[in-house]
Amino acid sequence: MRLPLVFVLLTTVIDSMGIGLILPVMPALLREIANIPLSEAALYGGVLATAFAIMLFLCGPVVGALSDRYGRRPIMLASLAVMALDYLVMALAGAFWLLLVGRIVGGMVAATQATAMAFMADISKPEEKAARFGMIGAAFGVGFVLGPLLGGLLAEFGTRAPFFAAAALAAMNLVFGYVVMPETNRNRRPLTLARANPFGAFRQVGQTPELRPLLILFFLYQVAFFVYPAVWAYFTEARFGWEPSMIGASLAAFGVSMALVQGWLIRYVLKWLGERGTVIYGLVFNFFAFLVLALVQSGTVALLFVPLTALGAVVTPAVQGMMSRRTADDSQGELQGVLSSTAALATVISPLVMTQVFAVFAAEDAAYFMPGAPFLVSMALMVACGAVLLGTRRVAPA
Repeated sequence: MRLPLVFVLLTTVIDSMGIGLILPVMPALLREIANIPLSEAALYGGVLATAFAIMLFLCGPVVGALSDRYGRRPIMLASLAVMALDYLVMALAGAFWLLLVGRIVGGMVAATQATAMAFMADISKPEEKAARFGMIGAAFGVGFVLGPLLGGLLAEFGTRAPFFAAAALAAMNLVFGYVVMPETNRNRRPLTLARANPFGAFRQVGQTPELRPLLILFFLYQVAFFVYPAVWAYFTEARFGWEPSMIGASLAAFGVSMALVQGWLIRYVLKWLGERGTVIYGLVFNFFAFLVLALVQSGTVALLFVPLTALGAVVTPAVQGMMSRRTADDSQGELQGVLSSTAALATVISPLVMTQVFAVFAAEDAAYFMPGAPFLVSMALMVACGAVLLGTRRVAPA
């Protein structure tokens, strides 16, 4: 199972790299295509991120249900093939509407993260699930290291170079997966329209009382945490005047730390604090991290502080573990699809909110110039997450 595990983790890395590769060049690309100032480019970027997230929301349960019915292997391979073609289209795009189409298709194929999570659930014992989900988070962190770093370097060759690189990576991983990926889903379940859509899947998962508040917590946390990809490139340029290479380096530093936290440190945090205590720790830490980023004035201080912010990135795998332990084996794909859609719904809302807040406080005629204002919104959401968690009761796994 070692090579299939490597393939699934590589798929997550490449998904993350594909996002991170294009982040450093997105402000420049949008201004190049639409001939607009930075504050408006942030709004255009919010539209692209929202379109991506809407499709992820709609397709997450569909892809999860398809993997429960037909298996993990064919779904992951087909998605990689489409992803490679999608990045090629975006690399050649000369108009905003083509970028928008590319992000719509990208959101559809990115829903395979639910399949990757279901694969991890297939091969894990109940007590191993949170840590295994942490491996997926670590892989995402590695991709976030390599993606922005390479994106910043490739930006020297033009705003299109990162898209070509993302297409090549997806194509190479498709070949690797075709060779090594077995089928791990032994509990096939019939595909029904009532469950293979976000609304039916949410209703099905919501029938378990212990899962409902955890799903709300997961949603609020994702809205808050998405502030990083939503506004980081715009925030750091407006506040510190950073170039794409520095933006890429800062995101890479964050990714390294997140990979270490979710791939290694979380095992010890879970052992010391348990899943519930791990979530509480993560929420408290993120509260203060967002506060610092909202108020920081020095680019040097921000660059040194960025890796530390990842120490709070233990919430997602801990909540996923709590929910997976309470879900039947033949419904793991559905659960992960619901979580994927929940995260996508959050990323529909988050970029719209965060970029609007940024645009208001970073505009040239702003009454009070404060480009870090979106981080104050995320800080408030950490308080809401804590209130939801404290309102839940401890239950034994189903």
